Amino acid sequence: MGSVMLLAVADVLSDVASVLGGDATLQILYMKLVEAVSCCGNEQSEWRPAEAALFCIRAISNYVSVVEANVMPQVMDLLSKLPHQPQLLQTVCLIIGAYSKWLDAAPSGFSKLPLVIDSLMSGMRTSEDSAAAAALAFRHICDDCRKKLCAYCKQLFHIYYTAVNGEGSFKGSADDSLLLVEALSMVITELPPEPAKDALEELCSSVVTPLQEVINQGPEVLEKKHARELTVHIDRFAYIFRYINHPGAVADAIHRLWPIFKVIFDLRAWDMRTMESLCRACKYAVRTSGRYMGITIGAMLEEIQGLYQQHHQPCFLYLSSEVIKIFGSDPSCASYLKIMIEALFKHTACLLTSIQEFTARPDIADDCFLLASRCIRYCPQLFIPSSVFPALIDCSMIGITVQHREASISVLTFLSDIFDLSKSSEGEQFLSIRDSVIIPRGATITRLLVAALTGALPSSRLEAVAYALLALTRAYSMQALEWARGSVSLIPLTAVKEVERSRFLKALSDAASGADVNILMAPVEELSDVCRRNRTVQEIVQGALKPLELNLIPLS
Repeated sequence: MGSVMLLAVADVLSDVASVLGGDATLQILYMKLVEAVSCCGNEQSEWRPAEAALFCIRAISNYVSVVEANVMPQVMDLLSKLPHQPQLLQTVCLIIGAYSKWLDAAPSGFSKLPLVIDSLMSGMRTSEDSAAAAALAFRHICDDCRKKLCAYCKQLFHIYYTAVNGEGSFKGSADDSLLLVEALSMVITELPPEPAKDALEELCSSVVTPLQEVINQGPEVLEKKHARELTVHIDRFAYIFRYINHPGAVADAIHRLWPIFKVIFDLRAWDMRTMESLCRACKYAVRTSGRYMGITIGAMLEEIQGLYQQHHQPCFLYLSSEVIKIFGSDPSCASYLKIMIEALFKHTACLLTSIQEFTARPDIADDCFLLASRCIRYCPQLFIPSSVFPALIDCSMIGITVQHREASISVLTFLSDIFDLSKSSEGEQFLSIRDSVIIPRGATITRLLVAALTGALPSSRLEAVAYALLALTRAYSMQALEWARGSVSLIPLTAVKEVERSRFLKALSDAASGADVNILMAPVEELSDVCRRNRTVQEIVQGALKPLELNLIPLS
């Protein structure tokens, strides 16, 4: 009830500030704050009026000018004079974060930074809630004041060490400490290349030390560690690589760190949580470094390719997707990317041999077909002529009716991308290969999509299924129409009237002629609704189309 009332108060204050103006409303609230602060020194119980006034000032932060020069300097001065009561200190930290843009832009704003940093440091040491608010405020300040803070890296590192390395009594969680890593990383991004490289090395050194200590104790100790004892450090690398935008420096860092990462990959590949954390760090290193990564990328791909075949971690697939996005069009990487693609897809196709396997391994299905779509967009020359392409088409046919939402969308998107291949200049040259795979399977694919449209998948998937069906029709015109006519003719007239069939087929015919897909959705939706109108009809339709029997045996 309390939080609902606070939100209501904040909404009212926002309305007031939008009418009176933020600066005028601030002046009124400041007078209330001064009154409240005068009582704070008397008894510990008298801090609540001050907190209420601060809450109100925070609520109008979006309406106060970032160059306001009369009241905000006095508000910031008052903050340091308030008692360090945990709840009050939490609100103090939140108001500092809310006015971070003022600290950067106002004439006297940046001069108040030492005062507010002292308040934030107190917040970090006082309670879990105040530490969380302080970490968030620190992140806002480093984001908005990053250019000015470049001259204060030494002091920022001190704050970072206090929180992250336990040199102080930081009360926040590991997730709160990530905000400090992010904050410092954003400031490092603004440094010139050489100082940035030095700061990045220092930052990484503080994170890698505890991991190195665990590794030095031997394989048995590393294998027995709880995942959280490792991921708390690895997650910090992910934030560093994500928010420090110096590609060359990040590439050098990941190259130096790779031996440590490899040991963790080798000894903890069975552990999903640790692998997800490590792959996330590698993903951001790849995304930031790009083609500066050099030989490290080859070692990384070789590692995940081998481990995937043993441990089937889905995160190996999504890391591969990021690599394809960055390096897919690079001729110098073609050889080992081709090997990786074929190995990953060949193994996944062997795992997903039935709808039951898709249901049991939805994350693998999801990441596999996301990777396949990336391959179509960024390196069709490596994927479509490969020996694994027909097997993956068969695999997608098995998974069309998987109920898991993300896996289903990924499968349908992959098929749509295949059907839309002619839309890309790179893909057009591979149409004959695509056709040699799709045409023999066209009738079955169409029947599976019609089954999905009419009840084999939830109605929430209608748009994705309909698009795939219309894309297939655009690609294969009259052939696709015949496939669709054959599928729809299986549905008894007791379930679907001839007029409804005709409208549906007319929509597909229009799609084949190039009509706008959005205009054609109504007849497609009509067929879907008619076939789902009650359970009996739905069972009749699915019994006629038999999608689960169709996808039991792949064609290749």
